[in-house]
Amino acid sequence: QVQLVESGGGLVQAGESLRLSCAASLSIFSINAMGWYRQHAGDERELVAAISSGGSTNYANSVKGRFTISRDNAKNTVYLQMNSLKPEDTAVYYCNAKKWGYSYWGQGTQVTVSS
Repeated sequence: QVQLVESGGGLVQAGESLRLSCAASLSIFSINAMGWYRQHAGDERELVAAISSGGSTNYANSVKGRFTISRDNAKNTVYLQMNSLKPEDTAVYYCNAKKWGYSYWGQGTQVTVSS
């Protein structure tokens, strides 16, 4: 069982930055992959960025060059640095962990970008 707690969401203006944090309840060394997803109102959840246990990353095309996913193994925390935010980035952002075929989710954090 993995518990995930997100933080760092909020309301910002277009062009500003936010950093989301996801703290895991156990060592992220034991987690196969972690990622950030988002869900716009009325849409399905979509992958934003992911990082493997080996440090490989991948990003949605819409955020490449603006968002960076990283991990701090000592703090069991994964971050999503979001720069040059756009109104279309407004969504609920969820942290995800995949471990031995199971998928775990945080409670979500709201990000709102005003124009």
